[in-house]
Amino acid sequence: MNPIQYVINIFYPRQCLNCKNHLLTNETVLCSTCRHQLPVTGFCNIHDNSVEDAFKGRVFIEAGTALLFFRKKGISQELIHHLKYKGRQDIGLFFGRWMVAEFLASDRFKSIDVIVKVPLHPKKKKSRGYNQLTTFAEELSKGLGVPVIDNVLVKIEKSTSQTKKSRFSRFEKIDEKFHLVDTKTLTGKHVLLIDDVLTTGATLEACANEILRTPKVKISIATMVISDHY
Repeated sequence: MNPIQYVINIFYPRQCLNCKNHLLTNETVLCSTCRHQLPVTGFCNIHDNSVEDAFKGRVFIEAGTALLFFRKKGISQELIHHLKYKGRQDIGLFFGRWMVAEFLASDRFKSIDVIVKVPLHPKKKKSRGYNQLTTFAEELSKGLGVPVIDNVLVKIEKSTSQTKKSRFSRFEKIDEKFHLVDTKTLTGKHVLLIDDVLTTGATLEACANEILRTPKVKISIATMVISDHY
């Protein structure tokens, strides 16, 4: 730890997002105790897991994974809420590093060529100030040695009001439309399509169907969290 960061930590100690205890030097976002309480899926090495089952009969994907199950009022919900609405982009780094470690230990994601984020509508990105997937994507890109392709997939219709939906269902819109700007950039590529949460799968399905207009493209899907109803 550099001297400046050491002084900052004395006056503004880093806290665990969940229990609020001080984090140790080697801990990020969560303390070790709270991290061990996370509802881990273990999907990265499991064929026909719940992510893959969610898209059967809807859209073909090569492989799918998620790191955590959603638990109402649990740590996984708090992580996504703070990432998405509180500007905690360090949570994207946390998930990205974790996902990279999972991928490198698996044989199922060896052929990924590019990463594509589920895009935000420009107005939503402007009001929020960031895409919650950016740091997640950047960490995956660095760890896997493949580029993030931005602006090839765009959102073209803003979702309807989410005010009457439950806290978790608001995390994934179900009335979104997307447009593939060109079919050349992704031709012949194995695309890793990423999002923060998987609930109904409608958003990812819409994105995947657009990407599949590209010749000889393959798609795998990775999310941070998956609803536990699967």
